[in-house]
Amino acid sequence: MKLNKVLFGMILSASTFSVLAAEPAPVIDISQRSGSSTGTGSRTLSEQLESLERKIDSRNQAQVNVQRQLDDLQNELNELRGVTELHTHQLSQVLERQRELYQELDRRVSQAITAAPSQPATPDYNASNVNDVVYSSDVPENEAYDRAVNLVLKERRYEEAIPEFKAFNLKFPNSSYAANAHYWLGQLLFNKNDLEAAKAEFEIVYNKFKESPKRSDSMLKLAIVEQKLNNNATAKSLLNEVISNYPTSSAAKLAKPRLESLQ
Repeated sequence: MKLNKVLFGMILSASTFSVLAAEPAPVIDISQRSGSSTGTGSRTLSEQLESLERKIDSRNQAQVNVQRQLDDLQNELNELRGVTELHTHQLSQVLERQRELYQELDRRVSQAITAAPSQPATPDYNASNVNDVVYSSDVPENEAYDRAVNLVLKERRYEEAIPEFKAFNLKFPNSSYAANAHYWLGQLLFNKNDLEAAKAEFEIVYNKFKESPKRSDSMLKLAIVEQKLNNNATAKSLLNEVISNYPTSSAAKLAKPRLESLQ
């Protein structure tokens, strides 16, 4: 009896063991977990890439805009350069024309003063001797000089031209036309036979405007004035200086026969 119970217990234990052994062990789906984790990481990386692409596109667009602005500025600069070159050329033409006009003006004043009616003749002055006139870009200065000159050229009012030239010399002592103004004033005074006043004007050109084209003519006129004042020694010295310093000038050609007459 006891043996049967033991055998029955052993059979029961064996059956229980067999059933337990036959049941499958619990399995964890690693692939699903891994797949889920990988999917989340992939979406984050994709978003980062898209953000980076957007930033790159934005930067590229900004560079394109900057380049376009630079191109526009370069085009504007080229246009400004073209306009500046055109204005520079036009200004050069205007200044050249002004220089020609003042050369012609200088010649005409010379002829008008020399040929002034009812004035003592000055046959030793070469009216055709035209020297370059240094012109000015200052409008009031030009207007004042033109006003004085026009009294000689257009209106033939020689007496009124004298105070006009004096006023010009006082107002514009360092003018580009100062040497010419003093010279023409000396000519007008010389034609009036106001020798001392004429001498003072010619001396200003002689002493102060050593680079002026009018200096040789002023020296010649100064010598003539000295001769008329019976200062022959001073006249000779001036005539020799004209011939020595300005040998090719018309003043030197006129000085030679006058100097010979004083020997």
